[in-house]
Amino acid sequence: MGSYAPVSADPSRLLEIQELDLAIDRLRARLEELESQADLARARAEVAEAEARLGELKLSLDAVTREQRRLESDVDSLEQKIEAERGRLYDGSVANAKELQSIEHEVEGLRARKSKVENHLLEQMEQREELERQLPPVEDAAATARGRRIEIEETSASELARVDRDIGARRRERADRAGEVDAELLSLYEDLRRQKKGVGAVALVDGVCMGCHQKLSPVFLDHLKRETGIRRCEYCRRILVVT
Repeated sequence: MGSYAPVSADPSRLLEIQELDLAIDRLRARLEELESQADLARARAEVAEAEARLGELKLSLDAVTREQRRLESDVDSLEQKIEAERGRLYDGSVANAKELQSIEHEVEGLRARKSKVENHLLEQMEQREELERQLPPVEDAAATARGRRIEIEETSASELARVDRDIGARRRERADRAGEVDAELLSLYEDLRRQKKGVGAVALVDGVCMGCHQKLSPVFLDHLKRETGIRRCEYCRRILVVT
């Protein structure tokens, strides 16, 4: 189990220092992110992506609209040709039976072409309706992304200054707390922080280490009750503070 050196200060102060150190770590990470303009870069990328989707959708809608208008024009043209040929059938201008039969075939062919064009036109109308349905949410997404970018551009400078101030305040508070902790204990804690992903001291709650979340053995817990020096987890070796 190792030896435990006596300490002259209440180790519970370590939990306060640990919380301050974690807060400083988070603030420093945020400061680095702000200084690298990562948030702004992401916001600009989101705007570009949203506007690209919107642009593609509008291009598709324009293409479908043009095709719909072309087909509508074709239907009108075919209808006019059908009416013209039907007029020749009944206006008496054509008397030859063979020519009349030819005109009837022509009318049938025009009607078949018109039916195909109308079916295609219906498909285009349905496609246009679907694209128009998709347009409002994509426009909203693009507007939201642009608004987010503007917000970040306006607030990043003030947030950077605030985070920098908060780091300074936490460091001063940390220095005050560190002055109340035994130097040997503080040195061990700082070594463990480097080894244990920033967490060197944790609470012991109902026999469970809050660092590795392992239930300590009854024998080890009994030893801790009698120990007056630095208490450490038997598994992760972090400093334990009994709460």
